[in-house]
Amino acid sequence: MSSANKSALAARRRAAKLSREAMYAIVRNPVITEKATTVGERNQMVFRVALDATKPEIKAAIEGLFSVKVTAVNTLIVKGKTKRFRGRPGRRSDVKKAYVELAQGQSIDLSTGLA
Repeated sequence: MSSANKSALAARRRAAKLSREAMYAIVRNPVITEKATTVGERNQMVFRVALDATKPEIKAAIEGLFSVKVTAVNTLIVKGKTKRFRGRPGRRSDVKKAYVELAQGQSIDLSTGLA
């Protein structure tokens, strides 16, 4: 087995042992925008996640929190913009987003709270 396969296997094992608290630390909040709702028609959801979260960890956290089957996870990092606040330059934080594809027939209802 190559070293890349070993590290991927180790990441999957770590993701399988996530506590509920760690799941909430990984999945920060859902993204509710026009684009996110149109992606929802293709059985996908968009979440803001921790910058250091891996795809197996994100998959395990979504499956654990919402009791759904995840088929794919795509991630991207949105770089923070430089903005001005009261005339002084500032910088927004970088944000990592995860596009999570759910199995056929599964859905997540964001209007209800998590137990």
